[in-house]
Amino acid sequence: MTDQDLKPVLERIADALERLAPAPDNAPDFTTADAYVWQADGARFTPVPDVNRVDFDLLKGIERQAETLLANTRQFADGLAANNALLWGARGTGKSSLVKAVHAQVNQDRGDPILLVEIHREDIPSLPQLLDILKRMGQRTVLFCDDLSFDADDTSYKSLKAVLEGGIEGRPDNVIFYATSNRRHLMARDMIENERSNAINPSEAVEEKVSLSDRFGLWLGFHNLDQATYFEICQSYAEHYRLDITPQDLRAQALEWSVTRGARSGRVAWQFIQDLAGKQGKMLRS
Repeated sequence: MTDQDLKPVLERIADALERLAPAPDNAPDFTTADAYVWQADGARFTPVPDVNRVDFDLLKGIERQAETLLANTRQFADGLAANNALLWGARGTGKSSLVKAVHAQVNQDRGDPILLVEIHREDIPSLPQLLDILKRMGQRTVLFCDDLSFDADDTSYKSLKAVLEGGIEGRPDNVIFYATSNRRHLMARDMIENERSNAINPSEAVEEKVSLSDRFGLWLGFHNLDQATYFEICQSYAEHYRLDITPQDLRAQALEWSVTRGARSGRVAWQFIQDLAGKQGKMLRS
């Protein structure tokens, strides 16, 4: 076969290889917003120009947690040492609201805003790819995973452990990881107990599971509210949004609302205020 005969064959092979090769890694555009959602399918960032969040000053009953996370985030934004943070505790107590509010508060007076990038729980296996992109981009980024937890057959927590600390590279200096969870150790209690009962060395098996939460240098616990704090939150919302209701009526209606929900939390207070504002024909805007 002559060179002339080989030429079309080689061209077809080259065309096939180009089709199989991954598309060029285009740098994301981080100028359209300061918050994004990572889409692992397609390795792209979806901008969120209007983040659903509550003002930092409206977060009541979690002042200690708020000040601690705010200080940690400011250190990170200024290029200083800072810790990954795990916000754990009861549902509806303001964990994810605090992360978003702190991000906005830190950026309020900054000329170079830090990014907030949310990664969904099911996309954790793509975390190394995401961190590689963020590292190359160089912008300081709070990487946020809401409602992070792992089930018995889920092994993706091992890759998360290596990325947070302890791997060859670890997390990039320009990225910090914040996660919220209803579980302190990110594993269900029965999952940990099952490991203890089935393992040859129970203590080592449990240590493997529990050590994931140790990768977070900052643990912030959130607990159910007492009645006084619940009323304070409702009153704060009502004043901020200028709702037409007396303190006595607000207290009575807020109490009735919490009883019907069987709980007192920041989320329940917000849902009550939404209902109250709707009945008064008002929209709630940040």
